[in-house]
Amino acid sequence: MPFDIAELPLPGIITIFAICTIIIGFAGVRLASVAVKLAERTGMGQIIAGALFVGMSTSLPGSVLSVTTAWQGFTDLAIGNALGGIAAQTTFLAAADIVYRKSNLEHAAASATGLAQATLLVSMLAVPILAYAGPEWMIFHIHPASILLFVIYGFGLSLLAEIRSEPMWHPKKTDVTDEDAKEDDEDIHPESNLRLWSEFLILAGVTAVAGHTIGQSGLAVVEKTGMSETAVGTFLTAVATSLPELVSAIAAVRIGAVNLALGNIIGGNAFDVLFLAASDIAYRDGSIYAAFTDQHLFTIGLVILMTGVLLLGMLNREKRGIGNIGWESVAMLILYGGSVFYLAE
Repeated sequence: MPFDIAELPLPGIITIFAICTIIIGFAGVRLASVAVKLAERTGMGQIIAGALFVGMSTSLPGSVLSVTTAWQGFTDLAIGNALGGIAAQTTFLAAADIVYRKSNLEHAAASATGLAQATLLVSMLAVPILAYAGPEWMIFHIHPASILLFVIYGFGLSLLAEIRSEPMWHPKKTDVTDEDAKEDDEDIHPESNLRLWSEFLILAGVTAVAGHTIGQSGLAVVEKTGMSETAVGTFLTAVATSLPELVSAIAAVRIGAVNLALGNIIGGNAFDVLFLAASDIAYRDGSIYAAFTDQHLFTIGLVILMTGVLLLGMLNREKRGIGNIGWESVAMLILYGGSVFYLAE
C-alpha cells in the first residue's frame, strides 16, 4: 500500500516538507553552475540559458506539484502554487539586488533579451484571464488557452534567440553593465558535454521528485490545519518549490553573471505560466481556468503589476537607490509583502 504523508502527525509532515525544500535548494545551486557552462558551450547566452536551462529545470518542482494536485482535483492548490511561485520568484530579484553590491541589478543586467522576456511573460499572463472571462470551450478536455500558452512560449523563445543574434537596439553601456560571456575556451570547463548534460538531467529529476513530495505535504498541511489550499499553495508550497530560483539567482549574482540571474527568474516565471496549461490538461473535471477565484485573480494581477514595475526599472536603469538597490526592488518587496495580508486572511 503506498505511503500516505497525511497519516503522519503534523511535525512529521513539516519535517518531510523541510527536507525536500533543502534538497531543492542545494540542487538549485549546482544547476546554476551547470547552466553557466552550458550557456558558454552552446553560445546561446546567459539570458536564454537562464530561460531554457535554469528557468525550466528549477521550475520542475513547482510544475510537478501543480500537475499532480490538479490531477487529484485540488485546483486551488495547483493554481495558487503556479501563480504564487511567479510572485515569489519576482520578489527574489529584489533579494538578488540586495546581494549585488556593485550597482542596481536591473541597471547592470539591462539587455534587449531581458526586456523581451518580461514582455513575453506579461503577454502569457493575460491569456489565463481571457480564458477565465471567456467561454469555456474545450478540445478533448483541454481549453484552447492552454494550447495557446505553449504556442506563445515557443514563439517567444524563437524571438529571444533572434533578438540576441541580431538586436535592433542596445542599452547604453556603463562601467557596471554586464555582457554575456563569450569565452570559447574548453579548458575553462574541462567537463565533457555528456557529463554536464547527465548532471543537469539528474539534478532536474531530483528536484521534480522533491516537488511532488512537497505537494503531497502541502495537501497534508491543509488537512491537518484547516488552512485554505490557496494560501498554502500561494505562500507555502510556491516559496518552497521556487527556492532553486532564489538560490541560483544569488549564486549567479555572486559570480557576476547578472544576466543569468535575471534570465533565470523571468524565464522561470514564463515557464511557470505553463504550469496552468499543464494543470488544465491534467484536470479532468472541466477547464481549470473556470476554477479561478477572486484570490487567484488578485495574484495574477499582482504578478502583472510586479512585472510591469520590473520592466520600468530595467528601462529607467537607476544606477543606485535606497540601500544600494533600485526603486523597483523596493516596490516589489512592498507589493509582495502587502499581498500576504490579503491572501492569508
